[in-house]
Amino acid sequence: MRYFFEDCVFNTARRELHRGADVVSIAPQTFDFLHYLIRNRGRVVSKDELIDAIWKRRAVSDAALTTRLNAARSAIGDSGEEQRLIKTLPRKGFRFVGQVREAREVAGSVPGQAEAESAPAVPDRPSIAVLPFENLSGDPEQEYFADGMVDEITTALSRFRSLFVVGRNSSFTYKGKAVDSKQVGHELGVRYVLEGSVRKADGKVRIIGQIDAATGVHLWADRFEGDLGDIFTLQDRMTECVVAAIEPKVFQTEIDLAARRPNSFSAYDLCLRAVPHLYSFTRGGSAEALRLASRALEIDPRYGFAARVAGSCHIQNVTRRWAIDPKSEFIEGLRLLQLALSIDGNDHIALSMLGYAAAWSGDFDTAREMVDRAICSNPNAAFAWSTRGWTYQVTGNPEEAIRSFERAVLLSPFDPMLFATFTEMAVALIGLGRFDEAVVAAKKALSQTQIFVRPYCCLTAALAHLGREAEARDAAARLLELKPDFRISEWAARSGPRTHQMFIDGLRKAGIPK
Repeated sequence: MRYFFEDCVFNTARRELHRGADVVSIAPQTFDFLHYLIRNRGRVVSKDELIDAIWKRRAVSDAALTTRLNAARSAIGDSGEEQRLIKTLPRKGFRFVGQVREAREVAGSVPGQAEAESAPAVPDRPSIAVLPFENLSGDPEQEYFADGMVDEITTALSRFRSLFVVGRNSSFTYKGKAVDSKQVGHELGVRYVLEGSVRKADGKVRIIGQIDAATGVHLWADRFEGDLGDIFTLQDRMTECVVAAIEPKVFQTEIDLAARRPNSFSAYDLCLRAVPHLYSFTRGGSAEALRLASRALEIDPRYGFAARVAGSCHIQNVTRRWAIDPKSEFIEGLRLLQLALSIDGNDHIALSMLGYAAAWSGDFDTAREMVDRAICSNPNAAFAWSTRGWTYQVTGNPEEAIRSFERAVLLSPFDPMLFATFTEMAVALIGLGRFDEAVVAAKKALSQTQIFVRPYCCLTAALAHLGREAEARDAAARLLELKPDFRISEWAARSGPRTHQMFIDGLRKAGIPK
């Protein structure tokens, strides 16, 4: 039997543990310890039961048991602090909580060839296999480039904690074979399959990629071209483009599927249904998102996705002045985001939101630390770059803020939340006196949505500073039409540290009431 979880392959027949491309050295008793936990992952295993199973009722000290537990965690990349895969339940025992897929070895088969009848269950979160790209160059020596692309894409996708990405060893068992996405999805237990091809000729390269759902539905396809002047830079750029296109598409598909399962009460489905409400940026939407995420936490109190969504709701309620008790709600938001981070220390969204909250409260050093950690955790996450831009704008570095916003736009040019990025970019540009560019950014924000006040404020202020009085008055009129009781002083007070004097002066020039 082979068990797949995260980037690990645990092979009981060969008594081998692989992490990524590496074989992990593991002592026999530690292997048996881990095997027992994985095999009984549906329940809590007591200390006495483990001792009976592994040590055959011999007298064993607590220290020996702890040593095996720590060795098992270390072998699979877990720790006692994270407990991401092996959870200790005080006075009860232990449980393997990672998402596991199973497959049997076919007698006489090559290592890794799975028996179709024993296909693994599809994990709750979106799961994807990146198959080896076909080399269309006619040059066998170019295989390294095609294989390298798959390795880079697999690694980059693995940084998104919302995705379950099958390890390279499993995906590469399909190298050189004609495959059917439905069959691969069945054998590897994934919902999505990414295939591609690489063609190099005349100093240029073309990469074509496509995603098919395990149901056979075609989900996405695109092609990317570039020069071969710097092969590694090109490889990085191609990876960035592919990943930036794939992750949002898959996640949106998951949200759409959850909406069609209204009677599903799994923690995962509840969180998926909460996300659109959270990003509606309305009081009612935030309340509904918090209700759904709270229900998910009742099902699984240590579900990082739910903790992150709930924490974000609380922080949004405070920053948008919807909270009845702002101090208590802010503390609860921080607690939940810290919980998400304790479950997964590389959760770039939790890190970003902690940075956002710290900047709002005036703790600028912590804010910069958090958003920079988010970027290190996942340099391909547009949300992390956008939040970093806002944070650096608030903490007084508009040039760095603009660079971060530009990166976010590059990574996710069709993001439905892009209006927020362009709006904050306009704020930073106004602060630098780059009013023409601010007008462009504000108009891009308004081309996506016209229901929020802040983009109109940016457009009004920038046009006023440019002396384009008629246009500024028109923008101001639309602003006041949207919010008739708008007053500069009240709005500046509500905006906290986001509003600088240049911005306020522009609104005054346009005739907005003080």
